[in-house]
Amino acid sequence: MKKKTLHLQYNSPVVLSFALVSLGALLLNLFTHGRSNTLLFSVYRSSLLQPLTYPRFFLHVLGHANFTHYISNMMLILVVGPPLEEKYGSRPLLWAIAVTALVSGLVHWLFFPGAALLGASGIVFMMIVMSSLAGMKDGAIPITLILVLILYVGGEVLKGVTLSDNVSQLTHVIGGLCGAFLGLSLRK
Repeated sequence: MKKKTLHLQYNSPVVLSFALVSLGALLLNLFTHGRSNTLLFSVYRSSLLQPLTYPRFFLHVLGHANFTHYISNMMLILVVGPPLEEKYGSRPLLWAIAVTALVSGLVHWLFFPGAALLGASGIVFMMIVMSSLAGMKDGAIPITLILVLILYVGGEVLKGVTLSDNVSQLTHVIGGLCGAFLGLSLRK
């Protein structure tokens, strides 16, 4: 009888690649003393004539300020992302990440000219809401979805009104809304 050997499996290519590329961006940022985040991995109001303005609409989700910021986002992505990738597939999940990055980047660029945005928290919220929709059957609205929307998205709206910190609650709300829209779209 042949013994089974344990081996590593790259079980969720989009999620694992996202985490690894984000780690690479963080290490590059540390090596460049913050210049790479400013140049590539943050979105902020810049001229549309600057060629790097456009990639930043997508790349800002890869940038993180420090290891604590990175770990807090990646822990949730690594927990919630693989089941989503298994359910919807790698390409649709990559598409959902790209759409969420673009929408949150454009909203930030348009409405917050004096601030920079970086980090994957919008992607985290998109995945949380999408995972709540994953159990939807026969047009029934899962109670878990309602609770997630109330607790996470509602909580972020409340924090956005009452707190003045360096966290973009609007990005969390946009991520949640993208997750709801994309989750419903991918079900069809």
